[in-house]
Amino acid sequence: MLALLFGVALVGLGLDILTKVLVVAELEGEPPVEVLGGLLYLDVLRNPGAAFSLATGLTWLLALLAIAVVGVIIWLAPKLRSPGWAIGLGLVLGGACGNLVDRIFRAPGPLQGHVVDFLSLLAPGGAVWPVFNIADSCIVVGGVLVVLLSLMGRDYDGTVHRKKKAAGNES
Repeated sequence: MLALLFGVALVGLGLDILTKVLVVAELEGEPPVEVLGGLLYLDVLRNPGAAFSLATGLTWLLALLAIAVVGVIIWLAPKLRSPGWAIGLGLVLGGACGNLVDRIFRAPGPLQGHVVDFLSLLAPGGAVWPVFNIADSCIVVGGVLVVLLSLMGRDYDGTVHRKKKAAGNES
């Protein structure tokens, strides 16, 4: 499970870094690029906050939160026995690390860096949905997977919990 967890995290982190390097080099300062007939726009923005531009001005706190998330996942990693959880947590880990790289290494400085966002749905500039990046997508998909597994009674350690029938309904 460790190989799956860290493999998924490395793929997510690698894709995030690669796409951010490419869009900054090729598209920053340029008008938005329409893709898929307007379903998606490539529109480079620097986000000092969290999702939906929340917590703007608290970049250092968001960086510390990401470090804590990474720490918890690494602490939990040896206990993983579920492939689904390994994939979900790997996506969250890769996404958290992707945005953390921006917060550490991008301007204006360490633990204050602005995250590069560049994917805008249906309209440029986040007019319909906030502009996001690959790391954000990894975090959301991984989080949804972990929640679904939890709702299905599947734990990270491989155990499965089934709802017990009500006492009056047993046959």
